[in-house]
Amino acid sequence: MNSINQSVRLLSGCDMPLVGIGTYKVRSSDIFRVLDESLNSGFRAIDTAAVYKNEEAIGTALKSLLPKYNLKREDLFITTKLSPSDNGNPEGIRKAVETSLNALGTTYVDLYLIHWPGASKIPENSSDNSELRSVTWKTLVDLHKQGLLKSIGVSNYNIIHLQQLVANCDDVKPSVNQVECHPHYRQDDLLKYCTQEGIHLQAYSSLGSSDNDALLNDPVVRQVSSTLNVSPARLLLKWALQRGIGIIPKATKTAHIRDNIKLGFTIDKDSMDLLLNLPQQKYAWDPSNVN
Repeated sequence: MNSINQSVRLLSGCDMPLVGIGTYKVRSSDIFRVLDESLNSGFRAIDTAAVYKNEEAIGTALKSLLPKYNLKREDLFITTKLSPSDNGNPEGIRKAVETSLNALGTTYVDLYLIHWPGASKIPENSSDNSELRSVTWKTLVDLHKQGLLKSIGVSNYNIIHLQQLVANCDDVKPSVNQVECHPHYRQDDLLKYCTQEGIHLQAYSSLGSSDNDALLNDPVVRQVSSTLNVSPARLLLKWALQRGIGIIPKATKTAHIRDNIKLGFTIDKDSMDLLLNLPQQKYAWDPSNVN
């Protein structure tokens, strides 16, 4: 099966494509072109966030692109996220959701994530963060039950954050935890915990950092990609899929968008073992200091 057609059944009962298009740092002026090529290539999942400031551009683009590709709203899986500035504020959360829905031109989103375990203007080591996370989750559960958010989840949560949430989750556990994950930052313990709890792990920064090409140029990555006759980027994306991890690669160039879904190959065991034993290095922000 083509990887673009693979999906995972979430705890919410919704099916989410394992491969989506990321829009972090994609400028509003580029959104139409990127989504046009993505939909044309077969992508049906779109990931954005309030802090990306491109939700409105996405909504405007989809008004034209859905008819072009004979698609309906329900053919897409749209994810957006709550800004840390609204964590712990029920009124602010409801307003943020309404703002995102209006910007995206939809009556619901398929997945809504708490973007960060901490709250803006609250010290990372403050115990208030835990209490604010609980308030945020209860508010999202209410909006989920109203049907505005088909699935709810989190992003950048470590095991301790998830344990606290699961212990006080009003019987609605997070469907997804979106985190940095790649061969230089495997997240083995987090993946094991999420699997045990039925929480789907979704990766961002699958290719490392846009400011640091160390992962794409890792000698082992380049060796294995050459052996399998695939690009380093395709190898890294497939590495996640073979571990059951969802991916949301960001690309603005047509060739890269098309390349990112050509994942029908298999990484052999010996090659996977090589990739699973690389030195570890984190590239994105670190939530481990958030109490």
